[in-house]
Amino acid sequence: MQEEGIESPRAHHAHVGVANRATARPIGLLRARSSRKAVVCIGMDAGDAMERGELSPLLPESHGSKIQDDTLQVPLIRDKKRTGSKAPAVVLGFECLESTAFNGISTNLVVYLETVLHGSNLASASNVTTWYGTSFLTPIFGAIIADTFWGNYNTILVSLAVYLLGMMLVTFSAFLPTATELGGTSVFGAQTIVFIGLYLVAVGSGGVRSSLLPFGAEQFDDDNAVDRERKASFFSLFYLCIDFGPIVSGIFIVWIQENVSWGLGFGISTACIALAFGAFVLATPMYKRRMPTGTPLKSLCQVVVAACRKIGNRVPTDVGMLHEVSDKVDSQPKIAHTSEFTFLDKAAIISESDLEEISEEVGSSWKLCTVTQVEELKILLRLLPVWTTSIIVSAAYSQMNTTFIQQGSAMDMSILSVPVPAASMGSFEVVCVLTWVLLYSKVIVPALRGLSGGDGEPSQLQRMGAGRLLMALTMAVAALVEMKRLDSAARAEAIGIAWQIPQYFFLAGAEVFCYIAQLEFFYTEAPDTMKSTCTSLALLTIALGSYMSSLIYAIVAAFTATAESPGWISDDLNQGHLDYFFWTMAAMCTLNLVVYSSFAKNYKLKTVLS
Repeated sequence: MQEEGIESPRAHHAHVGVANRATARPIGLLRARSSRKAVVCIGMDAGDAMERGELSPLLPESHGSKIQDDTLQVPLIRDKKRTGSKAPAVVLGFECLESTAFNGISTNLVVYLETVLHGSNLASASNVTTWYGTSFLTPIFGAIIADTFWGNYNTILVSLAVYLLGMMLVTFSAFLPTATELGGTSVFGAQTIVFIGLYLVAVGSGGVRSSLLPFGAEQFDDDNAVDRERKASFFSLFYLCIDFGPIVSGIFIVWIQENVSWGLGFGISTACIALAFGAFVLATPMYKRRMPTGTPLKSLCQVVVAACRKIGNRVPTDVGMLHEVSDKVDSQPKIAHTSEFTFLDKAAIISESDLEEISEEVGSSWKLCTVTQVEELKILLRLLPVWTTSIIVSAAYSQMNTTFIQQGSAMDMSILSVPVPAASMGSFEVVCVLTWVLLYSKVIVPALRGLSGGDGEPSQLQRMGAGRLLMALTMAVAALVEMKRLDSAARAEAIGIAWQIPQYFFLAGAEVFCYIAQLEFFYTEAPDTMKSTCTSLALLTIALGSYMSSLIYAIVAAFTATAESPGWISDDLNQGHLDYFFWTMAAMCTLNLVVYSSFAKNYKLKTVLS
């Protein structure tokens, strides 16, 4: 994949991404926000340090040391460049507009589907999470296309065309219900158009998210000390630009949609992506562009094929007899052999027919692979259990865009007499994320250092565990708030939406600990040749979590809805039991924490040979 890894969770955030160079270091985390979530991305400033056992900060810090790039040998198209190019500024402005456009659609989507297109609460929530998941899934395919065929620039350009078409269709659908009522057409036409538009947006935004961050990083010259420092700052600024969209959409666009016109609100979002498209094209002469470099999946397939071809061979007791190339043939760091998944070691067994390849100093083939290549596949297999538990976390996290908004819509939507749309609470969650980041660096870590007398920095596995605990607590708090709301509704009273503040606060903490640590952990553990692949896998959990949420809704409806009862998630929440749903999610998150803890306790970190 490309240079830098991109996107976390928020799907407005949804920028899935690409990890930085194999030897670079994570700097920050992009948070892809979809209705107000942020895409979390990895910049580059701590990966190598963590691999050496050093501690890394939660957020990136600028550094002036030279970043070596021995692994990314690709042709670079340079128009005449000099330090101080304005291309990175164009990319940052582009991201502000794209984040605003995406969040302008996604932040209040569940309300639009319910109130304008007359969908049920359950169906609307399911449709949003399915679409949201797709928005996190498509960047992976976009990254593969960019790396293998088109390159970043062309991928962004084509994706923008699809993106803009989808936004236009969604905007057009907002004008259909009124027009159709006059013309006698059913709302079904508007529903069809909006879903076609939404999935075009998912495809287009995926291509943009997969390529925009690495494309911006390409604009810097790593051989120039000033550019290296500017590049470090670029990742932090990109992170802030991702947060720009959820705040603007949550405060302004949502208000316009609900108080002025849905068409105008969506139209502003469409205008943002159109402006971004135009600016990106006009700035073409100042860009540097890298050619596609191919996919790392081939080496993984070679290990499996080579191991199967030697299925009858016995692995030698002396692992030194297994195949490994010398440093002069392959300058990449070598990974120490592990005793797990011994079947795969067969791929490195040297047979008589392999001697010719060894004499020619061939690194790997479909018949013989190196120990390092085998260990790269083993790393992915070890990451799989940790990766799986992240799906439950993402399923719970996706409630911010669905059931949390539905719950807030059934409350008194004002705080201190100021109207606050339920969807705008997502902007508060963004503020809470920044608060948690400060709490972590200024309060939590110093307190742990004082108690332990040592460095006090929690490991990435420990931080992910803390995030899973906070997610279970989030669901429990949401259940308690819903119980309070139902109790008040039974007395014909309405509680204020400010009651939701604690659950959004804990949700932000879960995001900070889960997603940031997860991206850093996957990046650190990933082999040098697979940094972007593993980063993409970390983000894939967000997509699968959204799909899982839709499945949970279907299961809840099947088991709780009857002819006499509307079920837990009903169109009128006062007749349902959304609290039971939240308690179920809390139980699932708690069980997920227990399972994760067992995997994390036995996880063996990779060892890189010097």
